[in-house]
Amino acid sequence: MNRFQRILYVHEPQRPQQAALARAVALARNHQAALTLLDVVPEMAAGIGMEPGGPVSSELMQRLTQTRLAALQALCAPYADEALVSCEVRTGKRFLEVIYAVQQGGYDLVVKPAEAPDWVDRLFGSDDMHLLRKCPVPVWLLSEREKSNYTTLLAALGGTPGDPDSHEQALNRRIAELAGTLALSDFAELHLVHAWDAPESMLTPWSSNPTEMAQALEESARLRHRQLLDQVVDGLRERLGEEAWEYLSPRVHLLKGSPDREIPRLARSLEADLVVMGTVARTGIAGLLIGNTAEGIIDQLHCSVLAIKPEGFVSPVEPPPARGDGGGGR
Repeated sequence: MNRFQRILYVHEPQRPQQAALARAVALARNHQAALTLLDVVPEMAAGIGMEPGGPVSSELMQRLTQTRLAALQALCAPYADEALVSCEVRTGKRFLEVIYAVQQGGYDLVVKPAEAPDWVDRLFGSDDMHLLRKCPVPVWLLSEREKSNYTTLLAALGGTPGDPDSHEQALNRRIAELAGTLALSDFAELHLVHAWDAPESMLTPWSSNPTEMAQALEESARLRHRQLLDQVVDGLRERLGEEAWEYLSPRVHLLKGSPDREIPRLARSLEADLVVMGTVARTGIAGLLIGNTAEGIIDQLHCSVLAIKPEGFVSPVEPPPARGDGGGGR
């Protein structure tokens, strides 16, 4: 099973941190990974009569940075015995600095409390969506109802039937494997879901029996999507081993309908604590962001989300030039 080695926890100042940080610490402990707490201070605009970057504005920024660093260190004080926990403060635009930290620090997972904006009926704010679209590593956004142990996990599998060695199936295997690992660690139920929609091309007015032909084509499509799902399920069973598989006994859902409608509906029905899903369908293209279907699903979720990019995803955010660190360790 894949293991995380360096985890970046992003402080969200408008949200309670205890449950979210406890999740990140437990994850780091289970994976024997290094954990860094990161806060980002917005750059302060120069006041009247002040030159940008001048001595007064620089002194204010330094004081604010040190204050925020002290707050981070106090937040992780209960985990003082965790040798691999450190703190860092940067200045700049939040989502950009998070991505820069990932690029410079070699992190393989970002964990962050969701912003939960008050003005819309959605869980994730603008910085969250920027990270989902552009961060080169998996992003785990934690809802305000984050629990110490999950009871229900939902792995959302995408793609279209075809080559079992395709990029889409490779991403599906990563989604299922990670969801399975987390379900085992939390003793949680695991659900695997794949939703498919019958294309309009199934309408066959040229046939002598259009209804019968449409039903046959729909059944053929269903069987192909079932095969796609079975390939992922069989692969997960092989990687987990029979004992873990029997203990986990994942439940499999093949749903007919639009994924951005059916998957959020199932998540609500199951009262899922976490949805593990992919965010883009193709790889290796700089600037290719989140897919429309994935964004449609995420917009409707009110539980935690772990979003995974395919291997070879290239972030559209260029790494910054070399510079000094903006914070410090514990």
